[in-house]
Amino acid sequence: MTPSPPLARRSNTLSSSLGLGEKLFASSEERKFAVAIEDGLTEVESGLLVEMSFTDDIADVTSRYLLDAGGKRVRPTLTLLTAQLGSGANADVIRAAQAVEITHLASLYHDDVMDEAQLRRGVPSAQTVWGNSVAILTGDLLFARASRLIAALGDRGLELQAETFERLVLGQLHETTGPGDGDDPIAHYLQVLADKTGSLIALAAVLGVIFGDAPKEFQQPVKQFGERVGVAFQLVDDVIDLSAETEQTGKLAGTDLRAGVPTLPLLYLRRAAQGDAAAADLLERIEHDVVDAGPAGDAADEDFARAIAELRAHEVTRATLTEARRWAADAVSALEPLPEGPVKKALTKFAEAIVERSA
Repeated sequence: MTPSPPLARRSNTLSSSLGLGEKLFASSEERKFAVAIEDGLTEVESGLLVEMSFTDDIADVTSRYLLDAGGKRVRPTLTLLTAQLGSGANADVIRAAQAVEITHLASLYHDDVMDEAQLRRGVPSAQTVWGNSVAILTGDLLFARASRLIAALGDRGLELQAETFERLVLGQLHETTGPGDGDDPIAHYLQVLADKTGSLIALAAVLGVIFGDAPKEFQQPVKQFGERVGVAFQLVDDVIDLSAETEQTGKLAGTDLRAGVPTLPLLYLRRAAQGDAAAADLLERIEHDVVDAGPAGDAADEDFARAIAELRAHEVTRATLTEARRWAADAVSALEPLPEGPVKKALTKFAEAIVERSA
């Protein structure tokens, strides 16, 4: 396993990748704000290594597997940002940020089992290494640890964590079962994204306000911001799923499609196919060459590569990016009640960075 980079270097890389680097801030006060975020991320990262230590070697290895593989730490960054609306990154904020990130990591173990994913963050997925049972149990273990962390923060945090966990599960369930009779597939899918991805990012934002002792009236705006930017984040992931740059994205092109996950480009293509012969032809080839191949299909197959490349270049993929940017813009609009200053500035940049990323 590749060793983790030094904490200070990892923190700086993470912050810069989210648009929170030094160039964003002009005044000395704003630069101090940026340093506070960096310092908070370093403290969160150190704490994650401690909190993800268990009573036996196998649990330590499996639970830290995806942690060591990297990740942008989007959720703890957001907790640290919104905490700056109050007293900043105190001990409770750091604990909350760690709990949210561990919850996210736990969900990845379960998602990869359900999707039969072969890669995650550039390494073989956990169930590929240890099998489904170990991967599922590792996810359960991490959910339990996140609950312990949140429980130490009191009833309010625990209630929010439970509500979010319920939405995570419902989102996954609704994704698995698909839309019901008479449901609009696209509206159904966007609700799945709001539950599966947006709810946890929203939780990260709200916990920063609560435990950073910020004014209560900021909770709803940052919740709306987090949920909307979470949907934008996942829509960009739908586009990244089509990328041929496996080393950059950390997964095989078309992973979600092979797993039968109806990403927005495919849903748009299905809608376009109702009146467009070329779209109908592409859809038929995708469903034959990609979906029918299944998660274990040969990613090097010429038909597979051609179908993915055509979908990547199709107008429905551009439409997906447009929709992602719309959700990001709505997220920024939700910030209107927040005071002008480095927090609002950083959150705005955060939303912009989400939709401009390529991995």
